[in-house]
Amino acid sequence: MILFEAFQYAASRATEWRDALGQHLLFVAVALGIGIIVCVPLGFVTARSRLAALGILNAANALRVIPSLAILFLAIPYFGLSFTSAALALTLLALPPILLNTDAAFRGIAPTLQEAALALGMTWRQRLWRVELPLALPVILTGVRAATLEVIASATLAAFIGGGGLGIYVTRGFALFDNAILLVGAISVALLALSAELLLSGLERLARVPQ
Repeated sequence: MILFEAFQYAASRATEWRDALGQHLLFVAVALGIGIIVCVPLGFVTARSRLAALGILNAANALRVIPSLAILFLAIPYFGLSFTSAALALTLLALPPILLNTDAAFRGIAPTLQEAALALGMTWRQRLWRVELPLALPVILTGVRAATLEVIASATLAAFIGGGGLGIYVTRGFALFDNAILLVGAISVALLALSAELLLSGLERLARVPQ
């Protein structure tokens, strides 16, 4: 019965739901986009430099212990109740899993493969794009998948600072003591996370196919 009420509520506000979904997806796209652009090159560097790894990986591990809501509220004094605050907080959440997995991916490449590529006369760019990156890609995608699921779930909290997204139904449901409204947000986020999991798991499997 309550599921029918939730569906009925969402259907009666289809435009609002689509806007909320779009906002939620924008949060995810911004956080993951910045995370990948920053962390894949950084992970390559930390895998090659012990000094860089010491500082950068420790900072990444420190970010992992900070609660999602705490990061959101820490951003408010600087950026106010805005999209920027939520996007910044979510980006900080996306960084550690992508960075740590990228570092592990490049460290896990067998030295014999690198030596073989060097013996074939490949430049460092050729070794990176033709040998190292294809081998590291499945593990990097594992980090991206973990970051995606974390950001999708945490983006729900953006509604608590006026950031929008599917979390508006969670906050509205709590405010009105209406479980049907709350379920609209909860089920939508769960289905979005499941879709992302299936998509990225499929990409991981494709990346593991021998080239």
